[in-house]
Amino acid sequence: MTDLSHDTDPRPRVTQLRLVVEAEDFDAALTFYRDVLGLTEKAAFEGDGDARVAILDAGAATLELSNPAQVRMIDAVEADGRPSARIRIAFEVDDSSTTTDELVQAGAQLIASPRETPWRSLNSRLHAPADLEITLFQELEEAETRHTRPGFTAP
Repeated sequence: MTDLSHDTDPRPRVTQLRLVVEAEDFDAALTFYRDVLGLTEKAAFEGDGDARVAILDAGAATLELSNPAQVRMIDAVEADGRPSARIRIAFEVDDSSTTTDELVQAGAQLIASPRETPWRSLNSRLHAPADLEITLFQELEEAETRHTRPGFTAP
């Protein structure tokens, strides 16, 4: 096994995280994520046999890894204990309440209305087009402040 902890190459190995989702109703999913949620279309391609893809920019991407105990805690706080899907997409938004309402009006099913979490964000959970479970979150506190509280660590 290769030890990557001593890698001296300053270039990141990964330069983009792209989540690829098959959407049975492509037009409805595109309208929901691009036009209602507001993800910017970076590129779109069409091919033979009605093949279509749209690449939507969702801003910065992170990979959040959680152990089962953390997932249960998040589910308890964010969705009254309802277990989340194994993979859930979280979008940071400026106004969680308004965006939640807009997405419900656009066809998302509300799982849990916006509520303040112990980590000082306003989170809601929805079942959205393309059969995705999503969380909307609005940060209520600066990261610098959050890192000073018990249970949080700075990078």
